[in-house]
Amino acid sequence: MSLLLPVDGGNSVDWSPSGATPPQPGPGGFDSRSAFAAVHVVADARSDPKADGSPVIDWDETLAYRHYLWSLGLGVAEAMDTAQRGAGVGWETARELILRTAAEAESVGGSAVYGASTDQLDTGGLVDLGTITAAYREQVEFVEAAGGVAILMASRELASVAIGPDDYMAVYDEVIAAASRPVMIHWLGGMFDPALASYWGSPDPWQAKETLIRIVEATAGGVSGVKVSLLDSQLEVDMRKRLPGGVSVYTGDDLHYVDLILGDENGHSDALLGVFDPIAPVAAAALQALDRDDIDGYRALLEPTVPFARHLFDAPTYHYKTGVVFLAYLNDHQSHFRMVGGMETARSLRHLARLLVLADEAGLLRDPDLATQRMRALLELGSE
Repeated sequence: MSLLLPVDGGNSVDWSPSGATPPQPGPGGFDSRSAFAAVHVVADARSDPKADGSPVIDWDETLAYRHYLWSLGLGVAEAMDTAQRGAGVGWETARELILRTAAEAESVGGSAVYGASTDQLDTGGLVDLGTITAAYREQVEFVEAAGGVAILMASRELASVAIGPDDYMAVYDEVIAAASRPVMIHWLGGMFDPALASYWGSPDPWQAKETLIRIVEATAGGVSGVKVSLLDSQLEVDMRKRLPGGVSVYTGDDLHYVDLILGDENGHSDALLGVFDPIAPVAAAALQALDRDDIDGYRALLEPTVPFARHLFDAPTYHYKTGVVFLAYLNDHQSHFRMVGGMETARSLRHLARLLVLADEAGLLRDPDLATQRMRALLELGSE
């Protein structure tokens, strides 16, 4: 079975899948690393948005994918940017995601953490630091009432009003002190969300890092981990060395994750990655190899996924969610290629065709023939 795939220059190439399929991780998960997949949502393609503009979610397929990740031994990072938080999914939908996923996680003993932000605020109104602090606390309290661990997501509202590092420190200090259990902090770089380009009070990430480290040091055990999504591996390694003992660094670097998770003589990063959603079975098998100290096996599995990841996160990086949902559709984890807010159109057919080829080369296609059929239908639809 072959396809004519569009390539650069307006040309097409004849392509056939290799037939390679993902590995089947063994039972029991893995122990040497903590790993979460920041997971996507499945839109209900048959329904219009609600009267308030919020999306309609296909809960059966959305929750089934979380069960699939748990079956591989991975944890779920819920209501994060991969779930289109702040890009079609607001706080009302996120609340339901958190409640439903928490109930499902408890039913099977699955691991999950949950995004808490300030996106319930009326962006058309004036906000101050006190209002932002209260909004953070409300969401953290909601997550904790659901039995979960909160990830303090970077706040667009805070970024819009904070004058400098002291404002960030004041807000985070109060929110962390009020939490009933240790939280995680997510530093999302400007390549993922331009509104966050000067988070922590500086456009220079290396200078901004010092503010984040001071916040963690001041919390007296209130922070269990920091997720770093800056695509700067050296900065992440430096943070691993600098953060207090007992505070884990979770790599959010979807380009350099192979080496960062492997680590060096000074330690390693754990994982909380958007790319672990589409590469889940390969990632789980690679982490099991790491448990066996099989470094060659770990690299042999995970390194072929890097070209796929680099294309998935190609600029504009924040459109990577389109590729995540595209692969879920090709792999029959959902019945359609529709997204919240119509974001399935954010990437070109040429981009998606290249993603298909790279997914095949990385052994990510569960049923190569079905994936080819679905890509053919998509190309035919695009030519009409």
